[in-house]
Amino acid sequence: MKRIAIVGTGFLARTRVRCWKRVFGAQFECIVAARDGAKAAAFAREHALDGACTIDEVLADRSVALVDLCVANRAHRGLCERAAAAGKDVLCTKPLAAYCGEGPVDDRAAMLARAVDDADAMVEACRRASVRLFYGENWCFAPAIVRADALARASGGAIVEMRGWESHSGSHSPYARDWSHAGGGALLRLGAHPIGAMLWLRRGSARVTSVTAEVRSADGAPESWGSCVLRFDDGSVGVAHGSDHMLGGMQSHLTVLSPAFRFECALSPIDTLRAYAPRDGAFGGEYIMEKVDGQAGWSTPIPDEDWSSGQQGLVQSVAEALVRGSAPSCDGALGREVVRIVYSAYLSAAEGRRVAL
Repeated sequence: MKRIAIVGTGFLARTRVRCWKRVFGAQFECIVAARDGAKAAAFAREHALDGACTIDEVLADRSVALVDLCVANRAHRGLCERAAAAGKDVLCTKPLAAYCGEGPVDDRAAMLARAVDDADAMVEACRRASVRLFYGENWCFAPAIVRADALARASGGAIVEMRGWESHSGSHSPYARDWSHAGGGALLRLGAHPIGAMLWLRRGSARVTSVTAEVRSADGAPESWGSCVLRFDDGSVGVAHGSDHMLGGMQSHLTVLSPAFRFECALSPIDTLRAYAPRDGAFGGEYIMEKVDGQAGWSTPIPDEDWSSGQQGLVQSVAEALVRGSAPSCDGALGREVVRIVYSAYLSAAEGRRVAL
């Protein structure tokens, strides 16, 4: 039985626990690791995991096949390099890397160079150690997008336009409001999702050649809104944006347009179930969907948010690759390209020009 270790104890770590427990076709032992061993132990008890330890201990544990990094962006490179050196496969959430170094955040060219260097270092560390680097972009495994991809390829039609966004009322993490931890704002945290999905849909057929962007920020904090236009080498375009201004629940959506088809991919909300309640609390403590704070009025309780968002499909894909010894469906190269595009977008917004890639 293979053993995997979730590194971190926050919101994403809780999501990963649910998903790893529902993997089918193989059995895994699942443990948790954190800098604070006591915090890891409490998390393991809460979620009935198979063990808990510190990060140093998990990296020294030869029985651990993969580390699932659910940590702040600034920790991605260091932990990835250490895990690779210890001979472990790595699953890293988006963004693969981010600019979290010392120095002014108004030097967007330096931020771009540093972020891409960090992503390159992660890819190279895993290549050198002959381990796999899985890029944790859940949109690439969302059922709506996976089905759209299959239909698009069957049709033979050329994609000419894509529009994608993720918007909600702000991050769960206090680190998201700090450049030194997050390395960016809404465009990096949220816009990275549709950007990654667009690149995945165009894999092997087109690449991004330039990016143009605008962002909204205040008081030196990371942006609360960002939008970018991607131009592909076949003339097609993609528009991606992320926003922290959306009340009433998270919206995650991708539109794909072609002369041969049109796809509207809804990840959240989805209306397979619509509910009405005359008062808040009518459904007790039941969860409705991410970023919905009350129950009164009409709502769209998502039957299985991990499934519709692609989180379950992502973990299932990683699990199958571990068992079969196969290559990742989404790898570090995809994550690296998302980093390059997002930080080129920051440069574009700062200098008011199109940035060639």
